[in-house]
Amino acid sequence: MAYNPNIHPTAIIDPTAEIAASVTIGAYSIVGPQVSIDVDCDIGPHVVIAGLTRIGKRNRIFQFASIGEICQDLKFKGEETWLEIGDDNIIREACTLHRGTVQDQSLTRLGHRNLLMVNTHIAHDCMIGNDNIFANNVGIAGHVSVGDHIIIGGNSGVHQFCSIDSYSMIGGGSTILKDVPAYTMVSGNPAHAYGMNYEGMRRKGWDADKINNLRKAFKMVYRENLTTVQAIDKLTNELLPQTPEVQLLIDSLTSSKRGIVR
Repeated sequence: MAYNPNIHPTAIIDPTAEIAASVTIGAYSIVGPQVSIDVDCDIGPHVVIAGLTRIGKRNRIFQFASIGEICQDLKFKGEETWLEIGDDNIIREACTLHRGTVQDQSLTRLGHRNLLMVNTHIAHDCMIGNDNIFANNVGIAGHVSVGDHIIIGGNSGVHQFCSIDSYSMIGGGSTILKDVPAYTMVSGNPAHAYGMNYEGMRRKGWDADKINNLRKAFKMVYRENLTTVQAIDKLTNELLPQTPEVQLLIDSLTSSKRGIVR
């Protein structure tokens, strides 16, 4: 790697790492083998980025974060697995993101424009989308799928293999043991569904008709004592034609493998 004046002289950089010239790396940070860091990233002091990690553009990683370390899975035997981070993420102090396992896709992925607050943990083989906020001390277990525009409150934990679909919201201190459908607001230990994230919809400028139809959709799924199959049929026939956003909720119900939070 060529000399980079933006890298503190106490940082330790593996010679196989590929670091763009505009990247800043703080004091005592360590960058391991086969790491790539794209343009305009700001890596703080005392950050460890382990090998086999790809980091996109304009990410900011704060002190004491551990990025791309091997997973906490006893099946892991040193295979080649990766962590991929997209663009414009903020990863705050003491966050941990682990590589994948060969038992899944050999990959953990964090998308774009996510905020991971202090001490967030993203375990092996998780697939995290875009524009999400994880508050302090959130723990995401292995093989979890997280969509887009989701807020997870502080001190919440998500069980392995769960799915959290887009535009949902999880209250602080919650335990997620089943799948969270799109738009749904859940809370508790174990978590229960209490409504939809209507305030989030309004903040995004969604009109009243769309929000009201999604309110009806929630009642169909949670208040009318319908089976999942019956709810999907009713959503498809009564609401989907005038509110295409209902399709995301239908997809949540159709694809759920663990059953949904009730």
